[in-house]
Amino acid sequence: LTSIMMDFRQLSLCYFLLVANLLVHHGYSFAAISSRGAGSASSSYQLSALKASAANEGSVEVTRSDGSTHQLSYRVVRPMSLSSRQAAPIVALHGGPSVPSNYLYPLEDVVPYRSIVFYDQLGCGKSDEPKDLSQYSIEDSVQDLKVLLKKLGIRRFHLYGQSYGGILAFEYMKSIASSGDNNEDCKCLSAILSSAPTNVKEVEKEFDRLVEELSPPGKIITPVEMDELFRKTHQCRLPEMPQILGDAYANAGTIWRGTEAIAKYKAQLPPKDAARMPSALIMRGEFDFVTEASVEGWKNAFNTKFLRYKTLEGCSHHGLLEKGALYGEIVDSYFAEYD
Repeated sequence: LTSIMMDFRQLSLCYFLLVANLLVHHGYSFAAISSRGAGSASSSYQLSALKASAANEGSVEVTRSDGSTHQLSYRVVRPMSLSSRQAAPIVALHGGPSVPSNYLYPLEDVVPYRSIVFYDQLGCGKSDEPKDLSQYSIEDSVQDLKVLLKKLGIRRFHLYGQSYGGILAFEYMKSIASSGDNNEDCKCLSAILSSAPTNVKEVEKEFDRLVEELSPPGKIITPVEMDELFRKTHQCRLPEMPQILGDAYANAGTIWRGTEAIAKYKAQLPPKDAARMPSALIMRGEFDFVTEASVEGWKNAFNTKFLRYKTLEGCSHHGLLEKGALYGEIVDSYFAEYD
């Protein structure tokens, strides 16, 4: 049992904040897709499954310190509302690292009036995937976000980050506050960090605890069985894995991913002379494997007093897919306070 549990932990943690669904290359016959773009699921999700919304798609060029350039793919829903003064747009940051943005597309259904900017971070989805690991870092991802905002001419916006995307949202706000570059021409009004941990080692420890609690005493459970049990309990509590989530996993990056990519991450308070960071809402599901202990540290990382916590009853890691209407109401009403 111990060795099986260790195997499951290693498999599961290869994707930060994912379970073992993609990891057939470790030798287990998971009924999932092991590499980016493989299998039928990668193309099975169609945007027509969403309510019809006007959208613009395009790409933006980002640069690295060695002079190399790469393309990031973006999608702007309701582009005519991008400069709205009544309902500022949402810039959505997906998780992973390297799980592309399409699993967040249901936001456009449950937040029906705002413009929403989705984009695939470098290394996944429709964006370029350079093979050189030196092209990837949280700091580079923050700079990529700044380039995207400038490219789209976004002046006022709310940040929404799910899972690892919450870490990226925090680091972007911290970068702006620390640099003193509080440019009114590009201002983050508020942020929501959804199921985002403050400390990778802490979330790994909590993951181990949750797996142990799920293990039936005196019974050997296979990795495949544990995978599904964990998924239904702590990852997405729907009877079946949503197709849109499976599609995102199918197109996950293969170069910069998982806890290994951000193994040393721990959110840190900005310098004392930094400007105040925007107000933020910290959300998580009641059964989320990003537990209360995993998000507690945010209150010590933000330099603003306007920090709230919200637990979604009956939800786990993907509340947007589990209880979309409730989730959308919380997101939209919170952002409306800071429009």
